[in-house]
Amino acid sequence: MPDELQKAAAQAIVNIFETGKAQGAYDAVTVLRGDSGHLTYGRSQTTLGSGNLHKLLRSYLDLPGAALADDLTPYFPRLAKKDFSLDRDMPFKALLRQAAADPLMRAVQDRFFDEQFWQPALRAATGLGLAEALSVTVVYDSTVHGSFRLIRDRVRPVSRLGERGWVLAYLAARKSWLGSHSNPVLRRCTYRMMALQGLAAAGNWNLSLPLTVRGVVLTAEALSGPAEEKTVSGPTS
Repeated sequence: MPDELQKAAAQAIVNIFETGKAQGAYDAVTVLRGDSGHLTYGRSQTTLGSGNLHKLLRSYLDLPGAALADDLTPYFPRLAKKDFSLDRDMPFKALLRQAAADPLMRAVQDRFFDEQFWQPALRAATGLGLAEALSVTVVYDSTVHGSFRLIRDRVRPVSRLGERGWVLAYLAARKSWLGSHSNPVLRRCTYRMMALQGLAAAGNWNLSLPLTVRGVVLTAEALSGPAEEKTVSGPTS
């Protein structure tokens, strides 16, 4: 399983896919036409449509000292109902961007994405018998992006293909699925598979640093930088 530096590299790779930045963009607010997730927010882009934006903001609003709690609270019923008119609510989107300046929101996002995506990806990878850092990154990327199980079930078992053979087969299957999807938003996402295939082709299954993903250079120094000044305790969901 990945060590802490490999985990940081894996998360940085997916952050680059999601926001173009290795550390993610805590203040990113995006609405893509045709995206079933509708409004997306945060370091690794959680969505209104999935209900995860509601969970994330609930965790933030429950914290004593959350700077934007009073401003965001009136929106909570609409978040719970997945009110897609929030896609066009400019004051709400401005509040989300402002909230990202609060160290508590950044800490909540870090913990939320770890619990909701990284930990499930680790469990899924372990269940399949995958252990190498790049293998786990592939599972993590699809856990964040969606439809991991759908593509997983189209690939022959790891026991027949071996770990690396399975990962390569999975990447090819997912690239084909994305590239032929009826949703143009997903068709544009084949770059994710191409970037991961590039790391595999280079033999970088351990995510050895430095490495470059979509023009962003990841170094050990950058990935082991200082943590957020504030931390949170208690459940985030």
